[in-house]
Amino acid sequence: MRPCVLITLGRLPTAVDLARSFKANGWRVVVCDPFGWHLARTSRCVDTTLRVPAPAHSPDAFLEALLSAVAEWDVTLVVPVSEETMHVAALRDRLPKHVTVFGGPQSDTLRLHSKRRFAHIADDIGLAAPQTVPIGSDAATSLLAAHDCVAKPEFSCSGRGVQFLARGSNVPVALPDGYVLQRKIEGDEFSAMAIARHGAITDCVVYRALITSGSVAVAFERVEMPDIERWVRQFVEATAHNGFIAFDFIVDATATAYAIECNPRATSGLHFFNTHRLATAITDGTSAGLRPEHKLQEFWSAWTHWCGSVGDRPARRAAGQAIRSARDVSWRRDDPWVFLLATFSTWPIIWRAMRHGQSFSQVLPRDIEWRVDDDQR
Repeated sequence: MRPCVLITLGRLPTAVDLARSFKANGWRVVVCDPFGWHLARTSRCVDTTLRVPAPAHSPDAFLEALLSAVAEWDVTLVVPVSEETMHVAALRDRLPKHVTVFGGPQSDTLRLHSKRRFAHIADDIGLAAPQTVPIGSDAATSLLAAHDCVAKPEFSCSGRGVQFLARGSNVPVALPDGYVLQRKIEGDEFSAMAIARHGAITDCVVYRALITSGSVAVAFERVEMPDIERWVRQFVEATAHNGFIAFDFIVDATATAYAIECNPRATSGLHFFNTHRLATAITDGTSAGLRPEHKLQEFWSAWTHWCGSVGDRPARRAAGQAIRSARDVSWRRDDPWVFLLATFSTWPIIWRAMRHGQSFSQVLPRDIEWRVDDDQR
């Protein structure tokens, strides 16, 4: 029987890349998602899709559903995709010995996901990261007295809850205890993503946003930044990380690259790797290599941004240029429905965005993100 992989989210184009790669390499592909309809459901490369409880609301029920899927479909590999990775990491100790999760233990994963603890880890390794301290602490008061700062939730994604505070201002008393204060770095923004196996990087890419929806890039350009690549490699080696890992950087006027946060999961950077080799990069540690294209886009999201930029001529012109020059990440002639039915298959997210008056990127992770109580930090 062909081996079977369980991909634990289907709503993102990265999940489609993974499904296509595993199918091309002879695997059966099962995809789970709290939504009944999602991008991966329309792919010819997916054998079956399963609707599971939302991990943000019912984490135990989510894990039980994954365990049932593993048993029913004789799964041997579990590959998390996005914010649900923090929950899937808890599955490692509950699986049969012949089943593996592509990722590290949950304790290590959450240490990286925490903006406060990640900054401390980077500092201990000797890598540049802005000072990050708990809100309400004496250290936060001192930091804000000396620097412009950014207040953000310790565990968050998609730029949710971010506030910018001027030097010398007071820390807002309304911010909850789960926030951290980070020294603001002025400069150019870049992102990096790597595939790692036990501290060894098989692939790494650095890219920057061409179009953003909220704070999430929907069109992006690969760039050569050797200093950032060295930063990522040194961090992965020092932490012996296993799985996908991504970072957001700001390069200041002195050309110093500061990592402002870590995402121990896949990001849009995955699209720059050769799709048909992703599966073997995960299973065998061989390099996937980079695609020839330097510019990629999620067309429907980029087009929506262009349509909404009518009142901003420079932004509309820049978005139009990016759309014309970048290749869509989902279109494939032999698997066309992912692209052609994208508006229909993402309707559950579109509807939530319309209902709550928020951006697509803001509502997309709400039911899969990691949430903690005060005593879990």
